[in-house]
Amino acid sequence: MEEPILTVEERAAINSGRWFSSLSPSLRHDILRCAYVKRFRDGELITARGEPPEEWLACAKGAIRVSSTSISGKLITLTYVEPGIWFGDVSIFDGDRRTHDAYAHGDSTTLCVAKADFKKILAAHTELYEALLRLHARRIRQLYGLVEDLNTLPLRARLAKQLMHLARSYGVPSLSDDSEVRIGLQLAQEELAQLLGASRQRVNQELKSMERENTIRIEPGGLVIRDRQALMRIAEADH
Repeated sequence: MEEPILTVEERAAINSGRWFSSLSPSLRHDILRCAYVKRFRDGELITARGEPPEEWLACAKGAIRVSSTSISGKLITLTYVEPGIWFGDVSIFDGDRRTHDAYAHGDSTTLCVAKADFKKILAAHTELYEALLRLHARRIRQLYGLVEDLNTLPLRARLAKQLMHLARSYGVPSLSDDSEVRIGLQLAQEELAQLLGASRQRVNQELKSMERENTIRIEPGGLVIRDRQALMRIAEADH
């Protein structure tokens, strides 16, 4: 579903992205000038594993669920791309096919730059090469951090770190209590467990434990962070 322009909120999400906002005004202008908008309903496929890369993309609204399928046919969620984050450039650079599937998680909007335009912008702005290197370096750091946490931290600490990340990326202030933050990204416990490399049962046990300690509250519509400081202490307890 294509719409001609971003909404005010979607444009603000793109412009305030940490990486995009670090670019020069002329580079940002040229990217936005040739970009086009696509809107997706919850669960719609955005890019498919194995297809040739045709676009460089950014999430402007909602979330993009990046996943793969196991040999047994089970869908495995690897990460969620939040508003303001650009993705899909690796396949354009190396010329290989997409490595994962990307689906809309909730009604979502992407800002897209066609492969040909992406290469034209690279030719016109050498600044973009260094900027993309910084972007890739940040991704590598995050990946190493995730691998390190998986091998060194107990599930409780990893869950606390993941909840803090989700609260930063998708946190919505609670209307009933200013000290509480609701995680706007609705995840099933199975999806949260996949992000942590754990079983749904073990994640459920840890969530219930945090709820008894009044650190979080589990609601039908999602999770509410009640005590950020307590969550931070759990995440840092084993460092």
